[in-house]
Amino acid sequence: MDITRIKHPWHGVGIGNNAPHTLTAFIEIVPTDTVKYELDKESGLLKIDRPQLYSNYCPSLYGFVPQTYCGEAVAKFCRNQSGKEVVKGDGDPLDICVLTEKNISHGNLLVQAIPIGGLRLIDKGEADDKIIAVLKDDLLFGDFKDINDCPQNLMDRLKHYFLTYKLSPNSSNNKIDLDCIYNQEIAFEVIKRSCEDYKKLVSQN
Repeated sequence: MDITRIKHPWHGVGIGNNAPHTLTAFIEIVPTDTVKYELDKESGLLKIDRPQLYSNYCPSLYGFVPQTYCGEAVAKFCRNQSGKEVVKGDGDPLDICVLTEKNISHGNLLVQAIPIGGLRLIDKGEADDKIIAVLKDDLLFGDFKDINDCPQNLMDRLKHYFLTYKLSPNSSNNKIDLDCIYNQEIAFEVIKRSCEDYKKLVSQN
């Protein structure tokens, strides 16, 4: 095997020719994971970020969109849309939740996803959007066209996860602000701006 052909999931995998309508997502964690994995940006390998200390678990596949970055363009859009003080983007690839009926047993894989909306999260003054997407051709979710097609109970679970997954039982100050849930059109704009931020990032390095 030619090891020089092994690609970095963030930099070496394309977002897809039909983005933002359909795009590639790299999945880091699945709902059954009791450990939160995340990309090691230097090596491209998955690393353990932390054990899931409490009862929370992510109710969807969760990962990021390759060749995206949450920098100034994403932060500016978040400021303009929310009217709130947003200092910067969170400095990571754009996060994505992918809904599927299938029981996928592990992360560290690529999927084709169709964005239908997103959560505008502001974490300690940083834009931290979560794109909500469906797995392409999924029997249960694959026909969803917009965030309004998503069952309210599932949206409530997604909101609860992201508002509480960093909290301990003794936490009294939640610094994560869920500004709004937005539709597919806004999700497309966030994705486009994250691609702009990525191009700027790599041009400076």
